[in-house]
Amino acid sequence: MIRGEVIKYSDMVAEEGFAIQRGMSFNVNGKSYGIILMSVRNNAPYADRFEDNGTTIIYEGHDVQKNFNKQDVSVKSADQPMYTPKGMLTENGKFYIAAINYKKSLGSAKKIKVYEKIKDGVWVYNGFFNLVDAFIENDGNRNVFKFKLEMIEDDLDTQETYDHIDQLNMEHNRLIPTDVKVAVYARDKGKCVKCGSDKNLHYDHILPFSKGGSSTTVDNIQLLCAKCNLKKHDHIE
Repeated sequence: MIRGEVIKYSDMVAEEGFAIQRGMSFNVNGKSYGIILMSVRNNAPYADRFEDNGTTIIYEGHDVQKNFNKQDVSVKSADQPMYTPKGMLTENGKFYIAAINYKKSLGSAKKIKVYEKIKDGVWVYNGFFNLVDAFIENDGNRNVFKFKLEMIEDDLDTQETYDHIDQLNMEHNRLIPTDVKVAVYARDKGKCVKCGSDKNLHYDHILPFSKGGSSTTVDNIQLLCAKCNLKKHDHIE
């Protein structure tokens, strides 16, 4: 799987080897990295956002589980918890402590694998990020966790497998704003514009980023399958 790949939930399950049931997982099945599922759609349940042209993520922590909510308020009015009722760290707590330890130079940054939901049933793999900071803020209603993640430029998944793909074009897929990705997916009907395949799709710059092509306009972005992307390489068509 490479950064910018369009996937389904089943692809995510196959990639990770288990059914991902929660939006943030610090350690699962002995993996050395964490996983977050994010969304910046208008109807997203949490206030996630991108910064620095997509290279930084501010990810909101998760609400108290309904079965743990002992307050006479909705989960969206209750402070996001650091601990479970039994005193165990929640995923919020695990991410928070890891980030603070990194800031204190008590350990290396935790690597986090990021999947972004762009519409129901459609996800984009955003690659690996380092968890570098965490803080608690009041959103005017309650206290919520915020986690800062910075992109790992040298994506751990792509170093050897995709040497012959247009690496520069793939590298800058992260710069495509979510609203552009959503619009392009709808316009291209979730299929490669060259061959009509709905498998192994990626967002492609029509005029390559390396030649000045924009990542922020729908007119310069298209869906291509991996095979057609290989054929294109870095040539302007």
